Amino acid sequence: MTVDSWRLRIRHQTGFSYAGPVASSYNEARMSPRNEARQAVLEARVEVWPSARTYRYEDYWGTVVTAFDLHDAHDSLQVTAISTVETLGPGDQLAATDGVSWADLRGPENADRWYELLLPTPRTALDEELTGLAESVRAAQPTPHAAAMALCEQVRDEVAYASGATGVQTDAVQAWRQRKGVCQDISHLVVGLLRAVGIPARYVSGYLHPAPDAAIGDGVVGQSHAWVEWWVGRWTAFDPTNGIPVGERHVVVGRGREYGDVPPLKGVYAGPANTGQGVEVTITRLR
Repeated sequence: MTVDSWRLRIRHQTGFSYAGPVASSYNEARMSPRNEARQAVLEARVEVWPSARTYRYEDYWGTVVTAFDLHDAHDSLQVTAISTVETLGPGDQLAATDGVSWADLRGPENADRWYELLLPTPRTALDEELTGLAESVRAAQPTPHAAAMALCEQVRDEVAYASGATGVQTDAVQAWRQRKGVCQDISHLVVGLLRAVGIPARYVSGYLHPAPDAAIGDGVVGQSHAWVEWWVGRWTAFDPTNGIPVGERHVVVGRGREYGDVPPLKGVYAGPANTGQGVEVTITRLR
């Protein structure tokens, strides 16, 4: 079997501006792709302005964190992450009848193993309507994997992708009620529904090249992206916003329970108000 592979170069620039000089700030950037089975990182560096000494570590969820602090007065902060990654296509996909059974999933071994990925979080908690929806889908599907795919389809049918419709604090219930949101909201909804039926699920952050037929060497405006993974005997990655398996156009940066575990840039500072954040992502297919 031939598996598609791409080589992608990603330039992600983000930062903050302030109403006046900031005395000091302490920051964490989660913008570096991971080395793993379906992607190989050939280059990854994070540049900070004003210049600061950085150090890297992996957090509890396995995401690469670049941490730094600034103690000279500054009225803006800019972080640029540049990476080159080779990715693979989606490979073999599970059939609806594949994976563990509902009984296996409820077993104490699996329930204990994935305990943290079965609990609701502030952005993935459901209301009575959504809980009922999850239970109805579970009752209609023979296997957890079939239910997971059905939930992805249900959310995609009901919730329209609308850039700028929500903010980073929007939760799954709010997105469902207004029937629109961004990839973050759609992923939070799916993660919450999966957990409601007892399927361990995690939120994935990364990048998506927007063009399936991308020309070699053309840099395009890309985007930070989010999708989901669920465990049914093995982890399955799926992009519910686009209704496709995760493949060569996707680059993983981090995983967690929800967005709050994997924000690209966060920190604390002493000084006047933050007056805005800018984000610019450019993705180039090299091969």
